[in-house]
Parts: sequence; C-alpha cells; structure tokens
Amino acid sequence: MTDEQPAEPSQAPTTAPTSEVAPTPETGPTSWPALSMTERRVLGVLVEKQKTTDTYPLTLNAVITGSNQKSNRDPTMNLSSQAAEEALTELQKKGLVMKIISGRVDKWRHLLYETWMVSSVELAVLTELLLRGAQTEGELRARASRMDDIPDLKALHQVVTPLTERKLVVYLTPERRRGTMVTHGFHDPQELEQLQAHAGHAAADSVGPTLTSAGSTSPSRWQDLQDQITQLNGRLDALNDRVALLADEVERLRSAGFEHRLGG
Repeated sequence: MTDEQPAEPSQAPTTAPTSEVAPTPETGPTSWPALSMTERRVLGVLVEKQKTTDTYPLTLNAVITGSNQKSNRDPTMNLSSQAAEEALTELQKKGLVMKIISGRVDKWRHLLYETWMVSSVELAVLTELLLRGAQTEGELRARASRMDDIPDLKALHQVVTPLTERKLVVYLTPERRRGTMVTHGFHDPQELEQLQAHAGHAAADSVGPTLTSAGSTSPSRWQDLQDQITQLNGRLDALNDRVALLADEVERLRSAGFEHRLGG
C-alpha cells in the first residue's frame, strides 16, 4: 500500500483544463468546468487507487471495477466498458488524465497535481467529494483520512479554506457550524442549486429536541450526538473500503498464482 504521492512523470497534459483563468493558487477565485457524474467517478477512482494500492496506473478494467465497487461510493454505479472509456476520453480532452501506451495493455493516470495545483491532502479531500458527493465536514474528514491524515476538523478547515477560495470546494450550508455540508466545485449551476436547496432543507430537519427539563436532551447536546454518529459512520465507511481493498488484493494474488501455475 502506498500513501505517499508517487513521482509524477515529466510529461505535461496536451490540453489545459477549461477555466476562466489559469488554475494556479496565486490567481485567486476561478470557475471550473462541470464534470459529468461518470467523469467524477472515474477521476476519483484514479486518485483513490493511486493513493491506496500498488496497482497504479490503472487499466480500463481496473477503472471499471473501481467505479462499480459498492464501498465508499455514492451512488453505486454499474458502468459499462463503453461508458468508462468515453469518460476517460473526455477527461483526457480536458487535460485531467492521460493514457499510457504500452505493449501489453494501455493504462490511465490522472494529472490533477499538475492541473489543479493541489497538495496531496487537498487532493484526498477532493477525491472523497468526487466519489461520494456532498457530505458533512465530519464525514469528509473521516473518509479522506484513509488517504491522508486529517486528525480533526480544525485540520480539515485548514485544508478546505484555500480550496473554497479557489472554488474547488463549495459550502452548501453556512460555514463552521455543526453539520456543515460541502461539495466539490464541478457541478453545473442547476445541479449545485438543487444541492444547496436540499442541504438547506436537511439542515432545518435535523434540529433536535428543544426540551431542557431533567432527563431531556438540549439542542446543543443533540447536535453533538449527531456529529459523533456522523464521524463514526465515516470511519465505518473507511473500514469497509479497506476490507474491500484487501479482498481485491487477495483475489489479485490468487489470480496471479493461478496464472503462474498455468504458465509453469
């Protein structure tokens, strides 16, 4: 397993990402091209597997398997080979991925460190948003920590703040409150508006009991309990994903052993 960012090849993408200004941290806020749900999933899988497995870059089949896995995905998908290949082709046109041509089988790698100008931990946060969409800060911290360490919400805020300034991350509800929801900056305007409306309704519905008599739960205590449940759910998702990765690795080793015996 490799948690560190591997050395990136020197090749630059042939197509720069479409944005109003160059995507560098110094240029301030910018806008980013909308990505389809399939493009987001494929892109998230490429980064996730780069950070958590030893089998990166990925073949098309590996991209499909990662896109369709049940753990750490929302929504779950059933992408076909054609849909995954079309998404990769579109991402390549946008300068976000590149194909590595080899004699045996072609592979794919992402170019997000170069094109988005982000750090390893920033990319971990963005990856979880690409894989699961809008979520609370507590969920995001727990889930992204499986790729890069984010010890607490204060550390998450330090990562998210520059990303929001560049509009790579968008707050759906008021910042720095319990249960605050965030998403990535690659939605089209209509989709983002719908997410903001849904998040606002969810926040209103999540208000806890108002009784404060003996034996009752105060609103602040109720929210604390909700936050704890959210973080526990995030940790459970991360554990489930690790189990799935281990199962994939066991299956890969079994297949490799079987192929070796056939070759012998």
